Amino acid sequence: MGERDVHTVRFPVATPTEETEVLIVGAGPVGLSAAIELHARGVHVAVVDQASEATLIRAGAMGHTPRVVEHFRRWRVLQEIRDEWTFPPEWNQGIRLVTSLVGHELVPGPRQSFVDSARGPAEEALRRPQSALVQVFLRHLGRNGVSVAGGWRLTGLREHEQGIEAVVGEGRTIRARYVLGADGGSSTVRGLAGITRKGEHAKEKRLRLVVRTGDISGRVGPAPSGTNIVFNERADGFLAAISPREWRVYAGPFPLDYEPTEAELLDTARAAFGFDLDLELASATTFYHATRIAETFRSGRVLLAGDAAHVRTPGGNLGEGFGDVVNLGWKLAAVLRGCAPEGLLDSYDSERRGHNWRIADFALDRSRRTQAALADIRRIGVPDDADLSPDAQRRREAIGARLRQNHLGADGVTFDERYDDSAAIWYEDGQLDTEPPWRADVYSDDGRPGHRAPNGVIDPYGGTLYDRIGNDFALLVLSADRAAEREFAAEAAARRLPFTVVHLADRGAREVYGADVVLIRPDQHVAWRGATLPAGGAAAVFDRVLGGRAGGELTAAGTAPAQLQGAGQ
Repeated sequence: MGERDVHTVRFPVATPTEETEVLIVGAGPVGLSAAIELHARGVHVAVVDQASEATLIRAGAMGHTPRVVEHFRRWRVLQEIRDEWTFPPEWNQGIRLVTSLVGHELVPGPRQSFVDSARGPAEEALRRPQSALVQVFLRHLGRNGVSVAGGWRLTGLREHEQGIEAVVGEGRTIRARYVLGADGGSSTVRGLAGITRKGEHAKEKRLRLVVRTGDISGRVGPAPSGTNIVFNERADGFLAAISPREWRVYAGPFPLDYEPTEAELLDTARAAFGFDLDLELASATTFYHATRIAETFRSGRVLLAGDAAHVRTPGGNLGEGFGDVVNLGWKLAAVLRGCAPEGLLDSYDSERRGHNWRIADFALDRSRRTQAALADIRRIGVPDDADLSPDAQRRREAIGARLRQNHLGADGVTFDERYDDSAAIWYEDGQLDTEPPWRADVYSDDGRPGHRAPNGVIDPYGGTLYDRIGNDFALLVLSADRAAEREFAAEAAARRLPFTVVHLADRGAREVYGADVVLIRPDQHVAWRGATLPAGGAAAVFDRVLGGRAGGELTAAGTAPAQLQGAGQ
């Protein structure tokens, strides 16, 4: 059918470099994306993983929000990710709420029209399995000479004043300035660093199944819905295509000490499909509706990202891992190049940990509301798919009404990535006391400091503001007065900061940003805005955003220290 084969993605067989600026432990999507982010900023980076391969069978996260796609676009891997579809893209028909794959739709949803051009390049979302992302990221890093080595287990960390040593494999030592743990929920890096976690433990467990089918096109058609949430008497939760003959199904909940049989799990899967079919259980992995977040995302020269830092109720956690990477990348680069003091890294912890708690609380509340809705649905009684009686129709309509009542949008989760307790943001007087509170279901573009900088198309050929900014600090100039621009440009040059000036005469942009001049950080967050510079000028603003001035000698962006030049990439 033309789908890409990413069932098994093998990590390179290589010996890790002996010295690097940042050692990333974990070659999953978060670890590899961190390597892309840091390499693009001129940081010498190496990746190790104890595994030798990644497999499609675990599937992992499949849906990637428009905010995540913004990162893919800036990393210059978006088209390759689009191309790595593992089932025909026309199977993507939105998320359908159904009694089974071949059953009744309970809440009819909007359908994308072939002639609908309303969604622009700033609003694209994608569905691709984690192994597809790993495949693309590995190719990108390989083209850029970045060292990735599979089969190397981390066994020790030794931190000292100038750096940190990581012991991998049978005693090989890698010297680095920093170690980034992106090695999953049972993170070895987190354990060796002595970082504990906070949050609720689950009282029950669920299983994420991957099942293999034969050719079922005769029963479901050549283009079935690839993403469904099923509600019936024996199954509930996602039924999502991974490939034409592999699907992900949820089973449970089960008591923590209960081990369901394979027959039980396959019965649940068949109920989700809605017809009798031969199924093979390819994998069953446990997950929990619970929150476990590290007490700190930074301890000295050890940093955490992705599941190593935060594990929560499923739904968007990988995207938050990418958010960690984007927040941390420019800060590590600024510190390593002597553009900022090491204390800037503390803002990574304060910004991302607070944000992740906010998202985790929403996810846990959503899970509880969903379980309450499911209990109500079971009380109503889900009719058999073959029952077309008036009573069955009435009950399906009642179930649909209950699901609509439970519906809560997630626009705020996707885009309202505000940082409202950061030492690296120049907030306006009284801003934090007066701005609207964060809401999971609501988002409107907001140009105030701490918020994600509103993105939009800035030329008739589809180029966006983020495309124009790239990896740099950016000064958005929305008036004819260029005094602040000149001062910011001079100060950025003196500090050797990557810096771009963007002039926009668009009235809409001026209305959204609410100021004549806006400083945007490299992670696409507003750092400062105003009509005139504050006391201390542009220097004072950069001191706030960078955490002060670095005491060491500046190193040009994109240039590794002399002792690393020529080292294994």
